[in-house]
Amino acid sequence: MKIRTWFKKNWKAVVVDFFVFSIAAGVILAAVVLVWVSTLEIPDLSAFEERRVLQSTKIYDRTGEVLLYDLHQDVRRTIIPFEEMSHHIKNATVAIEDDQFYNHIGIDFRAIIRAAISNLQGGDLLGGQGGSTITQQVIKNSILDRDKKLSRKAKEAILSIKLERLFEKDDILEIYLNESPYGGTIYGIEEASQSFFGKTASDLSLAEAAYLAAIPQAPTYFSPYGTHKDSLDKRQQLVLDRMRLNGFISIEEYEEAKTVKVEFQPRAVTGIKAPHFVMYVVEQLVEKFGEDAMVEQGFRVVTTLNWDLQKEAERIVLENSNHNTEKFNATNAGLVATDPKTGDLLVMVGSRDYFSDDIEGNFNVTLSPRQPGSSIKPFVYASAFKKGYLPATVLFDVKTQFSPQCEPDDPSSESPCYAPSNYNHKFVGPISMRNAMAQSLNIPAVKTLYLAGLNDTLKLTADMGLSTLDNPDRYGLTLVLGGGEVKLLEMTHAYGIFANEGVRADPRSILKIEDSRGNIIEESEVSSFRVLEENVAYMISDVLSDNVARTPLWGSNSLIHFPGRDVAAKSGSTNNLRDAWIMGYTPNLAVGAWVGNNDNSPMGGGLSGLITTPMWRDFMNVALVNLPEETFPQPQISTQGIKPIIRGEYIDTTLLLQSLQNTKDKEVIIDVSTVYNNIHSILHFVNKNDPLGGYPANPDNEGQYLNWEYGVQKWNQETFGTLLNPEEEIEDDN
Repeated sequence: MKIRTWFKKNWKAVVVDFFVFSIAAGVILAAVVLVWVSTLEIPDLSAFEERRVLQSTKIYDRTGEVLLYDLHQDVRRTIIPFEEMSHHIKNATVAIEDDQFYNHIGIDFRAIIRAAISNLQGGDLLGGQGGSTITQQVIKNSILDRDKKLSRKAKEAILSIKLERLFEKDDILEIYLNESPYGGTIYGIEEASQSFFGKTASDLSLAEAAYLAAIPQAPTYFSPYGTHKDSLDKRQQLVLDRMRLNGFISIEEYEEAKTVKVEFQPRAVTGIKAPHFVMYVVEQLVEKFGEDAMVEQGFRVVTTLNWDLQKEAERIVLENSNHNTEKFNATNAGLVATDPKTGDLLVMVGSRDYFSDDIEGNFNVTLSPRQPGSSIKPFVYASAFKKGYLPATVLFDVKTQFSPQCEPDDPSSESPCYAPSNYNHKFVGPISMRNAMAQSLNIPAVKTLYLAGLNDTLKLTADMGLSTLDNPDRYGLTLVLGGGEVKLLEMTHAYGIFANEGVRADPRSILKIEDSRGNIIEESEVSSFRVLEENVAYMISDVLSDNVARTPLWGSNSLIHFPGRDVAAKSGSTNNLRDAWIMGYTPNLAVGAWVGNNDNSPMGGGLSGLITTPMWRDFMNVALVNLPEETFPQPQISTQGIKPIIRGEYIDTTLLLQSLQNTKDKEVIIDVSTVYNNIHSILHFVNKNDPLGGYPANPDNEGQYLNWEYGVQKWNQETFGTLLNPEEEIEDDN
């Protein structure tokens, strides 16, 4: 109370004292900053024309001896005068990089504050300008080392102000456009224009200029040849928005440029081995260390690539792809090989030919989401095995309507109905999960997904590294037939988890990074953890390597059969044959292959196995020669106390015997018709989320029960009709 009274009487004095203190603190702070700035060694601008010596990053294979790529061995830079640059590229660059360029003194305090706020909020890479002006970027590119110290930023600001006094604005912009990096070995607007569009910088259209202005902020990420082309497209649209906002273009020009489809020249890269793999590694390095470090630090990067296998893989993919183009209208292919025990990426072939103009060969199909078809099924069965189902568990392969919204006898698959067929449009009746998975039957697979649970299955696929299956509402039961999209690289690593007994080794593509003096900056260790029970992994490997079980589909001596060696394999394709896959593994190697067309157009006739398997087998033959023979451990399965249908008996008389034991007449004899009338779908005998628990009290309450039961009873009647109704047979005979 006393304090409040005192403050009311003296508040004016308090305010005056605070104001005086603030001024004094500001003066002291300014003095400290001035003293600190005066101690900085500011380079002389007379050295402006002398560029820093760049130390290029070099990328090697896993031996550290085979040079895959020297990032700047062929740096290309063509200097042109300001007058020979299209006015579109000048305006586009100013609009997106520094819209106050012609108004500030070399630094823009508003831009610095805006960038700071954006960074605090987690700025968007696609967002507009950073805190640096074009003048500051010229200083950064030409004189100063690109470290992150506050002192460097202070020097940059001082030199920028000095540079503005020495040069005209257009001269500074000319230097910037001639020096800016546009990705890889391309520097300067003229070289970028020639490389990307095959024309001089003076002839750039508005839409093309907007693309080029979008790139320098992150040349690797925004590369038109990389995996973020959609992000580049969005940023190009942002450049056009900024040009319109700043009055550089009219509404008519803006609307026209937004609709123009810009075609990029094929990427020209020389002196590079394993190009898809190298570019994949470069993206990782840039993400970790930044664009500048790749240019200046002289990194020596030892990767996981097995160059000998890579060479063979590139040859095999090209030869088989040429054959597939002629026979199946399949113009492209990809192949990945990994070490399941270490997570090492040994081989990456992202297309049949990186330098091909016909198929956009620089596009890496191993990183592109595609529908996996039946190659996703092992993950579904693994999810079911986790819950207690077994390879011997019996399901009915009969025509089934899976939508409770449709009548059980409705064969339609038009929404909301769903009644898929098998690849051969035949049905085999009761079949074990082992044979159903090995023979890639669709109806049992959909039933398995229902029993395993969609959400639990998607959690397992995420744990196993499939990052693109993230929307349960999108897939439904179609997931098991390839309704989602996955990446070949991630699928191969995930299959490697089955090979590695349920243990996931984190994917690696870089083993070691050294600086220019040989000091180790980073060295990766094998990092692994269990994501799947051992016995479940054993069961999957046992089924996928069971040549007897898969013989009805593949034949007894197929391309996926390796006499005397444990090799698991699973193929897959989409209904319209837009994608064909084969995934396979041994305990020490996982290999995935994809065949199709980049534009997602359908291939010609033939089963997916005929399209993909020869290529996969050719590579396996080469790769397995130098790998020790290892066997898959056998699963430990106990059927004691397990329900008959789970352990492999589709006629389950348990409930029948229990009901008879409760009758007073102990002389009741079970006749044949009683037994065969006791054939039901698995939902009659199990609670799907607790298959090893008790029998359902009322199976009718299960949403899918009536639909599944209809198909089973129809099969039962067609198969055992006379045994179900012997009296009717006697009457007919009389």
